[in-house]
Amino acid sequence: MTMLETLEARFAAHPALHPGLEWAPVARRLAEQPQALAVLEWMEQTGGEPELIGQDPDSGAYLFCDCAPESPLGRRSLCYDGEALRKRKKNPPSGSALEQAQALGLSLLSEEQYRSLQRRMEFDLKSSSWIDTPPGLRKMGEALFCERRCGLVFTFHNGADSYYSVRGWRGLLRV
Repeated sequence: MTMLETLEARFAAHPALHPGLEWAPVARRLAEQPQALAVLEWMEQTGGEPELIGQDPDSGAYLFCDCAPESPLGRRSLCYDGEALRKRKKNPPSGSALEQAQALGLSLLSEEQYRSLQRRMEFDLKSSSWIDTPPGLRKMGEALFCERRCGLVFTFHNGADSYYSVRGWRGLLRV
């Protein structure tokens, strides 16, 4: 099955993620932007199970996000950003969530985007995901992550240089 066919099957299977949208215009946009399809393929290969989650009302861009039940397995055990990675002297992780996302043209979800996604489907019941962190908090050496436990969505902070086998990141792609 091609990536486009996989995305179409998910589109049909989860209408609550993208109310009011039709597949044909999305498929045309993806056909016009092969690089976006390549990024979605990478998201798939790293365990993200990307899906269309809506359309930006201002720009008209289609929004794709990792919708795997747990934080993508191929994107875990990473600290928050490059600064944290460089400062980590002992046992540094293999990379950082923010640098990995930016290298592909993805962004980390904001807290509101994460919570919005959680209102449509339940995610991160056993894992957690780094989210975009406000600069003021990041200057203090901290970074934010979210998870769902006991039916509630929680936002926490941790040292940006921390990394755990159950913490990864969910990307957002604008097409």
